[in-house]
Amino acid sequence: MSEVDLSAVGTARHVVVLNWRDVWHPEGGGSELYVSEVNRRLVAMGHRVTVFCARYEGSSAHETTDGVRYVRRGGHLTVYLWAALLLALARVGLGPFRGVDRVLEVQNGMPFLARVFSSAPVTVLVHHVHREQWSIFAPLVARFGWFMESRVAVRVNRGLRYVAVSEVTRTELVDLGVRATDIDIAWNGAPTMPEFTPEPTAATPHLVVVARLVPHKRVEHAMEAVALLRSAHPDLRLTVMGSGWWHDRLLERRSALGLDDRVTFAGHVSEQEKYRLLSTAWVHVLPSLKEGWGLAIIEAAQVGVPSVAYASAGGVAESILDGVTGLLAAEESPAALAAQVDRLLSDDDERRHLGEKAQIRASELTWEATTERVARSLGLSR
Repeated sequence: MSEVDLSAVGTARHVVVLNWRDVWHPEGGGSELYVSEVNRRLVAMGHRVTVFCARYEGSSAHETTDGVRYVRRGGHLTVYLWAALLLALARVGLGPFRGVDRVLEVQNGMPFLARVFSSAPVTVLVHHVHREQWSIFAPLVARFGWFMESRVAVRVNRGLRYVAVSEVTRTELVDLGVRATDIDIAWNGAPTMPEFTPEPTAATPHLVVVARLVPHKRVEHAMEAVALLRSAHPDLRLTVMGSGWWHDRLLERRSALGLDDRVTFAGHVSEQEKYRLLSTAWVHVLPSLKEGWGLAIIEAAQVGVPSVAYASAGGVAESILDGVTGLLAAEESPAALAAQVDRLLSDDDERRHLGEKAQIRASELTWEATTERVARSLGLSR
């Protein structure tokens, strides 16, 4: 994708972005980074951007960063009620959303249903459909959440413009009843790499996982793959970067597998440290149940490291070009994951070639192109 000039637009607009978390939230991830990158570029285009999200420890109710205004209210659930109230107040010229011209609703499972409360045009951004993720909640919560996402949101938003981050997500939305002609595709751009000192690739096999430590990221599968491969690769090591409430359960699983000396949990690391550790890896593993895109795949690619993931895990089937920039396991099991990892650990030439092609592809993904597509869906393009 080519670079585009975002410096000149016609009429400046006030865009309100509804997202349950911002990029600094302790549970924030690739979805929040995507929105943050787009927001900064919308401001560079001359628009006024207000992000609405939940409060969290250490956050302020109001702040402006990089020209983007942040308004925070409520928690994991009440953030949706606050959004409804503030959108309704904007109808009569009150509150922080007053003068809103466009609404970008980021639907992370539970919808905001902004169309019901706002008089401004609404565009819905979806990273992926959460059919599988709802299963980790209590049955009643899971049924309610899936009903809201798959039935209520689709009906309320009928006819709105959608932005999906992959063709896989677009297909999933169409399966729910969203018209294909209403959906635009805006892939993730590649992150801006910080200044860091890359290190040589580790002398012995080194795997990395970059993920929040929550159940649906299934870091256990990566550890189980290491357990299956330790005989064939006696020096194999795994480093896990990330934090989350599932951490203690993962430590228990590591001990049960007898991997205390092979698996290191590095915790939440700086961007510099993340890229430094990635640069030492032989293979990046993403065993997640579902991803809209899989940003860590592109981060690994930026330093020439190929990735292995499950073919069924949503957008990873596009962020990884199977057999070109990485490998996809057809079966969703640690054994299948281990087989693909073993293939790369055992073939230095293939691993190097895939890493080189992954790096080339990462260089072609830009946030400018992503923002242009989102802006077009919002009706902001010049």
